[in-house]
Amino acid sequence: MSQPSEQDDLRNQLLLALISGVGPLSRQRLLDHFGSPQQILIASSGELQAVQGIGPKLAHRIANAREEIDVNEQIRLASENDVEILLESSERYPPLLTEIHDPPGVLYARGELTSADRLAIGIVGTRHATRYGIDQATKLASNLAKAGVTIVSGMARGIDTAAHKAALAAGGRTIAVLASGVLKPYPPENTDLATQIAKQGCVMSEAAPTMPPMSGMFPQRNRIISGLSLGTIVVEAADRSGALITARHAWEQNREVFAVPGPVDSRVSNGPHRLIRDGAKLVMTVDDVLEELGPLAHTAERDDGTSIRVPAEVQLNDVEQQVLQAIQPGDGSLIDDVTQSSGLPVHRVLSTLSVLEMRGLIRRIGGNRVARM
Repeated sequence: MSQPSEQDDLRNQLLLALISGVGPLSRQRLLDHFGSPQQILIASSGELQAVQGIGPKLAHRIANAREEIDVNEQIRLASENDVEILLESSERYPPLLTEIHDPPGVLYARGELTSADRLAIGIVGTRHATRYGIDQATKLASNLAKAGVTIVSGMARGIDTAAHKAALAAGGRTIAVLASGVLKPYPPENTDLATQIAKQGCVMSEAAPTMPPMSGMFPQRNRIISGLSLGTIVVEAADRSGALITARHAWEQNREVFAVPGPVDSRVSNGPHRLIRDGAKLVMTVDDVLEELGPLAHTAERDDGTSIRVPAEVQLNDVEQQVLQAIQPGDGSLIDDVTQSSGLPVHRVLSTLSVLEMRGLIRRIGGNRVARM
């Protein structure tokens, strides 16, 4: 069978993502079994049920998806509302998300993702935040944003909202990951906040643009918050808080977990204290976070007028390490040689070089040579 065109692949990916009941786990199992969305969508109900976790009802929905779901309407809706559709294969798909074991096949984005968002920290916590929690989230988000760190959160009431607002007020970037569609922000009182975030960062979701929030989407979106971030800070969380699910995802994704201690007699201190007991990094000031991210480089101003140290080299992922190691010391290397030595595709090498240059780890010499700093 011939390969689908780029537009057909977009439709197939979208269609698979729009089928009710096909979550990250079942999607991955289907792809492992059939190889591509196209093959999944032409499979019979019986063939689909051979995949673990695919029962008769879900198999029927998948087999009849082309007749029951209007993909073109979703594409039109996204285009008319400046919503970008990002497939896992898209160049603008967040690179950090490709490293988790269950990345979303499709993301809808309002706003813009930039290379600066590779240096991101998640800040999450309870919807029922105390004044202490709001103050801590605000200080951390503000100072991290001033240090050039993108703040990622879920735009929920309480801690999430405080973190987004503080990042915006500091003139920094912030990303909101929603459990609803990006054209139907939840909670509704944060509709204006979502618009502000889209202008100074990005609002994203794997839900269709106008989809209302559903309970199952909240824990599902938490893996995206942690997946977009080098580490996640938990500020106030009760024993069953969704913030603890985000922290668990971060650990599973081999990312840092930070926790802010609180009063011992406060119910919403239970979550952070348990995380610290289990190995999370205790956070008292923003320096505790920045020091974990890597060697120190330059200073930025803190809210109180004092200075903070900002990391130039954060913990590099495997691809970044691969590219950096492929650059010879001294006079550097031709980009073609880096590509050959690393064994990576040219487009991946070029995008990674841009990130390394942004972090001050390499410099360009002429148009086709790079050297380590």
